[in-house]
Amino acid sequence: MLNRRAALAATSTAASLALTLSGCGESTGSGESGAKGDTIGIAMPTQASERWLTDGKSVVDNLKADGYRTKLVYGQDSPKTQVAQIEALIKQGVDALIIAAIDNKSLNNVLQKAADAEIPVISYDRLILGTPNVDYYVSFDNEQVGRFQARYIIDKLGLEDGAGPFNVELFAGSPDDNNTKYFFDGAMHLLQPYLDTKQLVVRSGQTGLKDVTTLRWDGPTAKKRMTGILSDSYRSKKVDAVLSPYDGISIGVLNALKENGYGSGNKPLPIITGQDAELASVKSIIAGEQSQTVYKDLRELAGVAADMADDILNHKTPKVNNRRAYNNGVKAVPAFLLQPTTVDKSNYEYVLVAGGYYTDAELKK
Repeated sequence: MLNRRAALAATSTAASLALTLSGCGESTGSGESGAKGDTIGIAMPTQASERWLTDGKSVVDNLKADGYRTKLVYGQDSPKTQVAQIEALIKQGVDALIIAAIDNKSLNNVLQKAADAEIPVISYDRLILGTPNVDYYVSFDNEQVGRFQARYIIDKLGLEDGAGPFNVELFAGSPDDNNTKYFFDGAMHLLQPYLDTKQLVVRSGQTGLKDVTTLRWDGPTAKKRMTGILSDSYRSKKVDAVLSPYDGISIGVLNALKENGYGSGNKPLPIITGQDAELASVKSIIAGEQSQTVYKDLRELAGVAADMADDILNHKTPKVNNRRAYNNGVKAVPAFLLQPTTVDKSNYEYVLVAGGYYTDAELKK
């Protein structure tokens, strides 16, 4: 194996270009193009989320089309399992790694083993922290995701026109996912002025990031927290909006609200945001329950990751469009960021159906 780390260091001043996100076991494929059948290991977080199944399949399909063999593993939301899987991929002699981390601080030791074996690493969607042994990062503009969610709440409540006060509750993603902070910061940049003027009121008092995270982005965990908030803070009041960073959390929040009588009689469902355009949530939006989601075309993200791996293995400089914003605590990791799209009942057909992400039949099942 050529010294790819040295090659990467020598070619890491690159140009920019614009482009666009989930079974345990392995998937393999081979072909004639690419770096002559090199094998790329792909470590995804979990099969429990629709989005990571889509990511895994899309990355494999793109790499196979480029002539690579692939080994795809899912860590089932266990950091320890993911570390063991990556270690096994290194021992099997993969030529590159694409990793969506479960715990962004748990991979330092195993990635040192990858560096010792001269295996380049692409951090996929979730930035791996605290190690120099991450070569590139591919994701979406994560602060923009939060801004889209906040903007939807602002517009639908008429906050810019002086309406209010309204009651809002805040949810964030997993505390061990680096993206959580970006989503939350992006949203709060727009929402905080209305909290300051009391047009928005968080009756639970839970406003700090550490108070509103949801371990592993888990819907049942979000449901439990929302149920507690309703019991403690809304006995005689109603919720007008919920900032939710992810569709699975949104569904959990919705279930808690419906069990509390929202969606019937004189208790309309609040505005509820989301992310990832998962099928269940898009159906919920069509049904008038969840209000909005942020669509991130996982096919494009997978394509960018595959192209990046192909460039690295062919000693070319991968295309990036952000070199400074994503510092993992050791270095600024060169990144390619894609742009998300806000989706609600008014535009899902144009964005998701006309765009080929879902069919009408899938949305009507």
